[in-house]
Amino acid sequence: MNVVDSSGWLDYFAKGPNSTFFKPVIHNTKALLVPTICLYEVYKWVVAQRDEEEALAAIAWMATAQIIDLNQEIAIQAADLSREHKLAMADSIIYATARAFHATLWTQDAHFAGLDGVEFIEKKK
Repeated sequence: MNVVDSSGWLDYFAKGPNSTFFKPVIHNTKALLVPTICLYEVYKWVVAQRDEEEALAAIAWMATAQIIDLNQEIAIQAADLSREHKLAMADSIIYATARAFHATLWTQDAHFAGLDGVEFIEKKK
């Protein structure tokens, strides 16, 4: 199983320099989990940078995978991971979701570099 963090989704939708890193994982929707916090972050960014129609299209694409709601177990694990690794709330929820499902987290967010279960690529400009 795989989880792509919000920065990976945004790079993919923008056809950014790392989009080919994320593309195979994103296209394998049978093995893809999407934390609801990623829906929030992607929608917020796309609607601000483009428009509501493109934001809703992005969310529709993401929803072809399995959406994972924030529950008590993930929330508590996220809080522990946040303290342990100095992660922001959204990052800790994304990482905790991946860990709860024994999934690999795919990211270009440097906060995750070196953590167990993470496939990291440096963000290109």
